[in-house]
Amino acid sequence: TVYTTVIRGVPMATQLMIFYFVIFSPLGMRNAVLVAIIAFGINSGAYCTEIFRAGIQGVDSGQMEAGRSLGLNWRQTMMHIIMPQAFRTILPTFTSEFITLIKETSVASFIAVVDLQKACDNIRNATYNAWVPLLSCAAIYLALTLGLTKLFSVFEKRMARSDRNQP
Repeated sequence: TVYTTVIRGVPMATQLMIFYFVIFSPLGMRNAVLVAIIAFGINSGAYCTEIFRAGIQGVDSGQMEAGRSLGLNWRQTMMHIIMPQAFRTILPTFTSEFITLIKETSVASFIAVVDLQKACDNIRNATYNAWVPLLSCAAIYLALTLGLTKLFSVFEKRMARSDRNQP
C-alpha cells in the first residue's frame, strides 16, 4: 500500500530524478538508460499492481470457493480460474497503462537519456525550427500508440471470440 501510494502520488519526472541523482548516483551508477528502465519499471509496477488487484477483486468470490470445492489448491484456483477471468477484465486498463508508459518515456531526457523527445529537442535547437521536429515527434508517438492500441484490440477480440466458442 505504501509503495503504490508513494509511487502513484509523485510525478514520474520527479521519480526519475530521485532515482538518478539521489539513489543511484551516490552508489556510483551513472548509466542513465539503466536507471530510466528501473524507474519506469517501478513506476509502472505500482499502477499494474493496482490494476491486477482490482481485476482479481472483480471476480466473484464464489469462483474461489468453486475451485477449492473441486479439489484445487489456492494456487491452482488462482492460475486456472481466477486469473483468466481477471485478465479479461483488466486487459483494456492494462493496455492504457502500457500506452501511458510509452508516452511517459519522454521525460527520460531529464537525466540525459536521448529518447525520442530529446532527439526532437536537439533537432529543434540545431535548426531553430520547432514545427517539423515537434510534429514529427508527435506523429511517431501517435503511430506507436495507435499501433499498440490496435494490437491489444486484436488480442481482446480473440479472447472474446474464444469465450463465445466455449460451451
